[in-house]
Amino acid sequence: MTPFVAERESAPAVPTLTARQPRAIHSALTVLECVAALGAGVTAREISDALKLPRATTYRLLNLLVEDEYLVRTPDLAGFALGAKVTQLAAVASPVRITTAARLVLAETRSALRGGVHLVLYDHGRVMVADADPDFPLSDELRLVREPARYALGRLAYLESGAHDDITRAAAADLARYGATRQLGENTPGTACVARPIRDVDGRLAAAIGFSGPLRRAQEPEEVLTVLRGAAERLAPLLT
Repeated sequence: MTPFVAERESAPAVPTLTARQPRAIHSALTVLECVAALGAGVTAREISDALKLPRATTYRLLNLLVEDEYLVRTPDLAGFALGAKVTQLAAVASPVRITTAARLVLAETRSALRGGVHLVLYDHGRVMVADADPDFPLSDELRLVREPARYALGRLAYLESGAHDDITRAAAADLARYGATRQLGENTPGTACVARPIRDVDGRLAAAIGFSGPLRRAQEPEEVLTVLRGAAERLAPLLT
């Protein structure tokens, strides 16, 4: 037996594609593109109608994509959003970068607030962490991306997903009262976060700057918001 043959025989088995699998892969990728285009919260029926796929096929593909973490179910279980694996692939292909001027604004904001100050961007309902505070890191960056409704920064995008539940009602009330969303100790007792949206010239949600710190500073957020409002105004032309 030659060395080459011996190497081939000892190599791990590589899965082979059956004749039907390329079509199934294409359909799954089309579903991913549809969720990205229609935004977080899109339902199976809307995807089926948009792609003209049979309902059974659509549900089967959605379940497979959720199982493999390319999609996630929204907290109300009514819709779907892009999952962690898509986010990881996107980050590798196109890491988020912001300008030096934007980083300077963040540095000044962190110095003024003495707490965690983070910047996220939004793309088709997806939350992308652009600059996490290195001194006060996000508690779970991956979870923020996967389950945005659990965080003040994610609730801004969740509000625009069309979901209707207790979270969106509370977030809408905070946005109307404070011009910001809040999360009040729901993930970690005693800590909370506040997020101020940054919109483009057409009023679309483009980014947000958030503060995380002691619960009391989010329960009475005016001191924090005074700083975040100014930072958001300075960041808007640098990000949109």
